[in-house]
Amino acid sequence: MFESLSDKLQETFRRLSGKGRLSEADVNEGLREVRLALLEADVNYRVVKDLIKRISERAVGAEVITSLTPAQAVIKIVNEELIAVLGEAARLELTGQPPHVIMLVGLQGSGKTTMAAKLAVHLRGRGQVPLLVAADVYRPAAIAQLETLAKQINVPVHTEPNHVAPPAICENAVKRARREGQTVVILDTAGRLQIDDQMMAELEEIRRVTTPNEILLIADAMTGQEAVSVAQEFHQRVQVTGLILTKVDGDARGGAALSIRAVTGVPIKFMGVGEKLSDLEVLYPDRLASRILGMGDVLTLIERAEASFSEEEARKVGHKMRTASFTLEDFIEQLQAVKRMGPLSDLLGMIPGMSQVTKALPAEATEAGLKVTEAIIHSMTPEERRNPRVINASRKRRIARGSGTSVQEVNQLLRQFSMMQDMMKQMQSGKGRGLMGMFR
Repeated sequence: MFESLSDKLQETFRRLSGKGRLSEADVNEGLREVRLALLEADVNYRVVKDLIKRISERAVGAEVITSLTPAQAVIKIVNEELIAVLGEAARLELTGQPPHVIMLVGLQGSGKTTMAAKLAVHLRGRGQVPLLVAADVYRPAAIAQLETLAKQINVPVHTEPNHVAPPAICENAVKRARREGQTVVILDTAGRLQIDDQMMAELEEIRRVTTPNEILLIADAMTGQEAVSVAQEFHQRVQVTGLILTKVDGDARGGAALSIRAVTGVPIKFMGVGEKLSDLEVLYPDRLASRILGMGDVLTLIERAEASFSEEEARKVGHKMRTASFTLEDFIEQLQAVKRMGPLSDLLGMIPGMSQVTKALPAEATEAGLKVTEAIIHSMTPEERRNPRVINASRKRRIARGSGTSVQEVNQLLRQFSMMQDMMKQMQSGKGRGLMGMFR
């Protein structure tokens, strides 16, 4: 989502870095570029004005002008002020006697129903026992959609006939959760194409009868600054306690994320980062600010890796690499595990200094290139995967036909894998000089 903003900010900081010592004019010119980048990213102009003012007051002072590395000092200031705009990391307030009630609100099409299922998956992974509630009786197929999603993740869903009013459905669901031992009740309320009094009155009544621990507004990141006005309206009527940004993996310019927190004062608690029901991230302002500035996000990368690789799997792979017994079967398993972590470009962007490198990657190292690699390996027999040396010319032609590739592409993969095995053997024998040999 922040790719365009990130690119422009990094280009500005590169120009500042090339100047060595900075004058006040240099800093002001750089901040002008930062201002333009933020406005082009659809950040609310009042937020931009206040942010640039705070950065300017610090950046033209002795903190930067007398610094030995002034460009880095400017980056540090921008980073700290972005974190200030995004606020502190906010967790769900699930305190007191269960069941805890989480009420999801938002406009129609913002992704509430899918987010209800994502939130159920997230909370179940943290020891909670969720119950989904289909309280949208107006949108055609809304109940069926929630039932389908609930079946996929094996979570119970509370439904009632359409003639029952949504406040009564929600109240009955809380009673059921208390009887059956569910610890969290997630209310999927109805949305509208636009905010109206009838909608708000219904939400106010649901809030009254269920006394929710959290009222989370689902905001579509693609709507830009419109998401800010929507958030303000909902907050005034139902006292929203947190925000969830959806479609963050799309081509939104990022302005909503930076604006919505500053304008409403309500924290962004989660971001929907993909289409899978596991694609939900807790928002950590410091990590997001680092990602925007191209400084990486190693902690999120580690968390994704821990969710995709078990400790036992990592130990086995490590042993195979140390003993140079790593096969193409192991390689395809690792590729699939990496795919579970998310798009390759996102993962590389979380490594400090790699955000720009990803644009210059060779074709075989891109997402499409990895699919070709997968297809080639899947076209091999188990024996060929375990021992690629048996693959002769006729076998290569068969593998190429089966994978829809060319013999040259099969040869390229086999050469690269052979080089990787040779490197492992050198490391095992001590000739690789540890990690330096690996990087060479």
